[in-house]
Amino acid sequence: MSRISHIELDDANLPPPTPEIEQERRVAIYDLIEENSFALPAREGRAVPEGPYRLGLAIREKRLVFDIRTEAGEPAAEFHLSLSPFRQVVKDYWAICESYFDAVKNMPPSRIETIDMARRGIHNEGARVLEERLAGKAEIDSDTARRLFTLICVLHFGG
Repeated sequence: MSRISHIELDDANLPPPTPEIEQERRVAIYDLIEENSFALPAREGRAVPEGPYRLGLAIREKRLVFDIRTEAGEPAAEFHLSLSPFRQVVKDYWAICESYFDAVKNMPPSRIETIDMARRGIHNEGARVLEERLAGKAEIDSDTARRLFTLICVLHFGG
């Protein structure tokens, strides 16, 4: 069962999210739990507990923390990633999201579609960066990377 069965965001030290960010978060978590691919490769000859996994995501000391546990709550892996490679793409993503949220309220469908295509492109770039950063630590597919990137954005900018 190479998948995530539960996800928890440690957002205790973040300001309350805006309604739009809360919606993005809910959808990403729902979609992630419904369908994902997440496996831990064997490292340094050590056996890896099998999934499904419980994933905790947090930002601590300017690092993105993945706390992976078994269904029983036993530690399976933990990795800390620098936020530096994500900073610009997260900033670009939220800027285009703001444009998108405004466009939905005021603009014609053709303009909304153009902004949404740009938003998806930036989102794909963030997912690609995440896949690169997780190489050798966790095996994920593109859809899982996209959903996890959304959650990283929520944590990174804190609403």
